[in-house]
Amino acid sequence: MTQSVYAGGCLCGALRYEISGPVSNPCFCHCASCRRAAGAPMVPWGTFARDAVRITRGRLSEFRSSAQVWRGFCAHCGTSLTYRHEARSAEIDVTLATLDDPMRIEPAMHVWVKDRLPWVAIGDSLPRHETGAAST
Repeated sequence: MTQSVYAGGCLCGALRYEISGPVSNPCFCHCASCRRAAGAPMVPWGTFARDAVRITRGRLSEFRSSAQVWRGFCAHCGTSLTYRHEARSAEIDVTLATLDDPMRIEPAMHVWVKDRLPWVAIGDSLPRHETGAAST
């Protein structure tokens, strides 16, 4: 069986990445922290093994957004790219919209729906979790 390989990058192209391996927990996150970090009403994420993500051009800048969370972004254009939680040190979440072909990974659930903005209507039938998904 061949291993999945995904490529992606930031808006300006200064930062490029490649991921080898499976994705888990592809989701739309509605939490206030993700919304503020991305400037969007929700953020689509996929979880990967941290050692499967390789920066192929540029350097990922990181910001500690809370006690145990680091958010990665491009220092040139500000594109939100990654999320790392110290409790899940072997994993990293990557913004699915930054993939070169974001159609390859479709979110399978909504998380932190209790923080959903009231003007965001969820029009799909995906599972909805008030907080994080049970498997994360």
